[in-house]
Amino acid sequence: MAKQKKYVSKKDALKKLEHYCAYQDRCHSEVRSKLLDLGIYGDDLEEIITDLIADNFLNEERFARSFARGKQRMKKWGRYKITSHLKAKQISAYCIKKAMEELDEEDYLETLRNLLEKRLKSDYSYNSVGKAAKFVIGKGYESALVWETIKSMRQEGT
Repeated sequence: MAKQKKYVSKKDALKKLEHYCAYQDRCHSEVRSKLLDLGIYGDDLEEIITDLIADNFLNEERFARSFARGKQRMKKWGRYKITSHLKAKQISAYCIKKAMEELDEEDYLETLRNLLEKRLKSDYSYNSVGKAAKFVIGKGYESALVWETIKSMRQEGT
């Protein structure tokens, strides 16, 4: 038997969503999905989203920036993977561009290098290099940058 959804008033839904957004930055699609789960539709849904934006609980640029910083720092994702996940969350191109500005180039390259060093362990055989490159490219790093980094690591003998 299907579970009956109880009706949530617009005022209660707004309070719940304020807490939801205050706990962690959210994007519009996550908030819209949460409201639909609460049984809020149509004009009420749009009004709640508008109120959340007006009260600065919901800010897509802030979400995109913190998402990019967090994924790069914690999960060590590259630009491609971060961008594709932001696109999947229906983030605007402008906000994605702003999010990419959050990635410090020096840290980004150092993270890439560390990931490669961990994978390669001074073994530059054809198979090892291929596997390491595939791994970091899968994490969203640009292939040209990956190969350039591997080349410089080989020359340094690390």
